[in-house]
Amino acid sequence: MSPTQTIAVVGSINVDLIAQVARHPQPGETLHGRGGQMTPGGKGANQAVAAAKLGGAVEMIGAVGTDTQAEAGLSGLRAAGVGLAGVREAEGPTGLAIVTVAEDGENSIVVIAGANDTVDAAQVREAREVLEHAAIVVCQGEIPRDGIEALPGLVRGRFLHNPAPVMELDPAVLRASDPLVVNEHEAALVLAQLTPDAEAPEQPEQIATALREAGIASVVLTLGAQGSLVADADGQHRIPAATVTAVDTTGAGDAFIGALAVGLARGESLPVAAHFASRVGAFAATGLGAQPSYPGADDELPQLDGGSA
Repeated sequence: MSPTQTIAVVGSINVDLIAQVARHPQPGETLHGRGGQMTPGGKGANQAVAAAKLGGAVEMIGAVGTDTQAEAGLSGLRAAGVGLAGVREAEGPTGLAIVTVAEDGENSIVVIAGANDTVDAAQVREAREVLEHAAIVVCQGEIPRDGIEALPGLVRGRFLHNPAPVMELDPAVLRASDPLVVNEHEAALVLAQLTPDAEAPEQPEQIATALREAGIASVVLTLGAQGSLVADADGQHRIPAATVTAVDTTGAGDAFIGALAVGLARGESLPVAAHFASRVGAFAATGLGAQPSYPGADDELPQLDGGSA
């Protein structure tokens, strides 16, 4: 990719502690597990690694702590060739995610922000040059509100916004998303902020239409095993899923985002980029962990249901 196709990712860098269990425990229950691996993670770092492993030119803006886990948190980014000039060291612990994975591949996650809580507006503004020259700027919801809200004024390309977890944001920031990438639960929370007095739609097509009518230029609504729905100025497009045997879904959504950013940076339309992202996300669900499960540019990706490439 040329410098004008750079992807800048602003977000969290964590270490993931992964425990595998037969099923998720009930409240007050103790179960035997296995694993205990420590792997690099964080939604921001995951998305950056996914994009870089697919051939994207990626710059990371984030923070790690001064503890011994910092290098573990950075290891996947380094291995993937992500630029780290925008990553600073903050006094205190590196972010930590405690991930429990059941035999059916479903996960539950507790996130402790650590150094990610320091990725504020001041740090974002320090990365002005990178952000202004990036084709795609990617952000999630695991950094402070003021860091996210500082972004739209610095973005000259496309702002790929994945508000997960959803927090209260200036509506202008939500409307700057192009695309906004959300699941149905997140979409409902975003709509409640943008149209607080409106009745909540239920069907995916209605949800996507409501987000567009609320002022968002383009939307990717992820629907799990039903694939995704893309809505932009050209209309609505259903993107199928790929049928795979899921081992761990922890990082599949972040792999989808990273791949979507790569497709858009290559100049693909949003529906074409979403087809690619769907295949990459499915590949990621077949391996354990987040970053270790991501495909490289030469890996064979699963076909989408119906044979779509």
